[in-house]
Amino acid sequence: VQLQASGGGLVQAGGSLRLSCAASGIIFNIKTIEWYRQAPGKQRELVASDTSGGSTNYADSVKGRFTISRDNTKNTVYLQMNNLKPEDTAVYYCKAAIVSITIRDFWGQGTQVTVSS
Repeated sequence: VQLQASGGGLVQAGGSLRLSCAASGIIFNIKTIEWYRQAPGKQRELVASDTSGGSTNYADSVKGRFTISRDNTKNTVYLQMNNLKPEDTAVYYCKAAIVSITIRDFWGQGTQVTVSS
């Protein structure tokens, strides 16, 4: 199983980006999905999560601006980011608990998001 993240880029403050994370391989089910970010010199932080039961949670810093979602038919998870701020600049990582031959967490490779002021 692999997770391939995409969608990062350079955007002006107030703009939007949608990150995608596509899972490939032998996949029976995707359970909890999470998006993390890591800014230079800072620890990786949890930005948003979505349990397979539909419960979502967001870091206070992104509530009302970011939306996590999934398309089970495409084995893809998304992070819609609106009203971006310079402090959102970071490398964003997806993480998913995937039921494959085994059940374990997989990480995407990270995608850079840069927000200019």
